Amino acid sequence: MSLQEKFLAVARKHADLSALLSTGSLPPEEFARAAKEYADLAPVADAIAEWQKALKERADLHLLLADPEMKVLAAAELEALDRRVPELERAIQLALIPKDAADARSAILEVRAGTGGEEAALFAGELFGMYRRYAALKNWRFELLDLSESDRGGLKEAAASISGRGVFARLKFESGVHRVQRVPETESQGRVHTSAATVAVLPEAEDVDVRIDEKDLQVEVMRAGGAGGQHVNKTESAVRMTHVPTGIVVKMQDERSQIKNRAKAMKILRARVYEAEREKQASSRAGMRKSMVGSGDRSERIRTYNFPQSRVTDHRVGLTTYSIGEVLEGPGLDAFIDALTTADEAAKLAALA
Repeated sequence: MSLQEKFLAVARKHADLSALLSTGSLPPEEFARAAKEYADLAPVADAIAEWQKALKERADLHLLLADPEMKVLAAAELEALDRRVPELERAIQLALIPKDAADARSAILEVRAGTGGEEAALFAGELFGMYRRYAALKNWRFELLDLSESDRGGLKEAAASISGRGVFARLKFESGVHRVQRVPETESQGRVHTSAATVAVLPEAEDVDVRIDEKDLQVEVMRAGGAGGQHVNKTESAVRMTHVPTGIVVKMQDERSQIKNRAKAMKILRARVYEAEREKQASSRAGMRKSMVGSGDRSERIRTYNFPQSRVTDHRVGLTTYSIGEVLEGPGLDAFIDALTTADEAAKLAALA
């Protein structure tokens, strides 16, 4: 099916739905379903109507080129339309791309130190700080859920809830292995070491998305580890929550209250179970898309931060910048997120062709 045939088929579908809804004969459930589909298609149908109008105007202008008196004016208008028609076609194609229902959601961010010992923990802390600053730039709410520090002030692991419209769409391509190359402070001979940290960005789940039955939960309480003085020694506030059907485990000890730790653990657990179900559904689809931005698997190396060269390279889109400070401060992250979003759109457009 050609591009024009696809567009016309969508326009016909919108018109058919309009006629169906106007009959008033549909049962309530079918009416609601048809009304939603009609509303979803309305912006695309309007864009297609505008595209059809532009095509007709272009055809009329081609006829006017044969008229000596109208030739110059027609040629100028035709030049403008020749630029506008492809723009309209791309806009319609983008509108037809199936939307990820999770894109508009808030997100759960998890950062963990990977290979590299204390240097990996220090880098994990820098990444976590980068996302905190980026959230502030976007006026998103950043709520710390869990924090486990290393001996020298780095992070073994940390989790946060980032709230705002479209957070997941903006951050979802950050999931994966982030690699750092630099000379550690403890390195006496100036050799560059390579360490890594993993990032996971999960769409925040609501109660209606994931129903977790209490009988499917195994909850253990224990004393929190690390700093805390008498609280650590006397209070069993830490919570380890296991979702038996999936084997997903969440441990939370950030709060002094067992109730608060349980609530935070449930928030993270719900997001992980929701993401596991999304991945299961995606992998079961025939011909599942493997785009150039990667699968988002946190085991996949996605980006390298090279301090000696002040270089940051994203391996999925081949983008390199030499402003590592700006990236880690937050503003420089937009260049990578924009490139990844564009690459994802291009891959989806290619799949539609």
